[in-house]
Formats: sequence, structure tokens, C-alpha cells
Amino acid sequence: MAEREVIGVVGGGQMGSGIAQLAAVSGFSVLLYDSNADVLVRANSSISSSICRLVSKGQLSQAASDDAMKNLKFAQSLEDFRDADVIIEAIVESEDVKKMLFLELDKIAKVSAILASNTSSISVTRLASTTSRPSQVIGMHFMNPPPIMKLIEIIRGADTSDEVYTTVKSLAERLGKTVICSQDYPGFIVNRILMPMINEAFYTLYTGVATKEDIDTGMKLGTNHPMGPLELADFIGLDVCLSIMKVLHEGLGDSKYSPCPLLVQYVDAGRLGRKKGIGVYSYQKEPAKLKPSSSL
Repeated sequence: MAEREVIGVVGGGQMGSGIAQLAAVSGFSVLLYDSNADVLVRANSSISSSICRLVSKGQLSQAASDDAMKNLKFAQSLEDFRDADVIIEAIVESEDVKKMLFLELDKIAKVSAILASNTSSISVTRLASTTSRPSQVIGMHFMNPPPIMKLIEIIRGADTSDEVYTTVKSLAERLGKTVICSQDYPGFIVNRILMPMINEAFYTLYTGVATKEDIDTGMKLGTNHPMGPLELADFIGLDVCLSIMKVLHEGLGDSKYSPCPLLVQYVDAGRLGRKKGIGVYSYQKEPAKLKPSSSL
């Protein structure tokens, strides 16, 4: 199969915009779509700023930067994806919402198009079952943030063809990534291991074993992790962590995957992490203190 050149990305949030940036910088023609026009405006600004930073650090030439921005276009409708070779969805981590999107994309995309999901835990086989092309559906789990993290986890559904797997693996390598392949089991490889660790960190905090700072410092300095598990949970999004733990618990049926009540409580309270300004930690800036005036 010929190398694919036109990539469609559905979802203009942190993951979708990062995937779009990565593909545009790598020389692909990219279409980025989100149902919310304001999200696309923010995505455009974020991508432009990120590429400018790469230029300022000497990691990208000005000419390559200009080419990348020319490669990126914003879709007004999903209908604009009819000529895309690969369509990658990076929307909310909800099986029902993803299935509805795949059903719609299946009707729009050309017969040869590959439909890929950036899901971090949901069954690719079940997503594929909503389409008329299950052999052309695959998981492409990018790590956050996509332009920086070196890994892509490819997940083969029950019916994913060898040809599609080979094509997507080649695509991932053209994006400069190292590829690992997982069978279609809950959590795949990375989150099957990572999320129970994060959940256990919440239990450690919940039961008063240690403070959040000591838990994170212990894992950073004791196991050489670049980020503590609670800090990492805030970065990922506590709602995403909870969603994945629920998938693991329901899919594997073991009580050890039961989400920590403290994680559930934080999500119920809207404390979702960095994106909301507060999670385990607070990211809201302290109001500037007024300096006392002096009189002469």
C-alpha cells in the first residue's frame, strides 16, 4: 500500500491539536476539525505558538515552520474528510460518543480510508463494529503531548488487517515515533500499568499514609520518574484517569482496579487537574498583593 499523505484529525483539544501539529511538521497535509469553532481558534493559536517555540530553540527552521503552517487547514465539516487517507479521532474518552463519530465517518470517508482512534483504553474492536470496514479500524494511542513524547501505542482490533497495521506503523515512524503494539485488552499496555499506579497513589493520599508532596517526591526521587503520580494525574486530567480506571474495572472484573473514592470525589467536584486550574494541586495564580504605599 502506498504511503498515505492526507491526515484528518477530529478534535481540536490538547491531544488533537498536538497530533495535527506533529503531522503538519512531518510534511503531511492535515485537516483539523472540531464541532466547536472557538476550540479551533484556540488550537490554531496553540499550534502556531508551539511551532514558533521550536524555531526559537533551533529545533525547526523558519522554512520548515512556514511549510508546517501551510500544511495545516481547518475543516468546517466532517464532510471535508471525504478525501482523507487516514482519519484520527481525538475526542472525549467515551465509547458511545466515539461510536457515533465512527458511524458518521464510515459514511463520509472514501472506501480505502483508515479510521484510527486515539483512545487510551476503549476497545478498538467495539469501535470498529459500528463501521462497514472493521479491517481498516485501528488504535493509535499518542502520548501527551504528542509533538514531544516519543511513543505511539498501536492497538489492533480483532479484525484489523495486517496491511492496515503495517501502513499505520509506517505512518507512526514517519512521524518520528517509536511504536509498540498491543492486543485489544482494557487499558492496552501503558495505561494497564500506569493507571493502577496513579489510583494507588490516590489511595495512599486517601488513607493518610503521606502528603501529596511526599508521595510525588518519593516516586520522582525513589524511582526516577520525571513526574510524581499525582502531579501526572493532574496533567492527564482526573476525569480521564477515572474513565480509564472504570474501563479497567469493568473490563477485567478485578476489585484491585476499583477507582479510589478520593479520585471519584475530586472529579465530582470538578477538580479535573491543570485544565481546570485545580486538581490534586492548585494551578490558580495567587492574586497580586498590593504594596503598602509610602508617604513622604
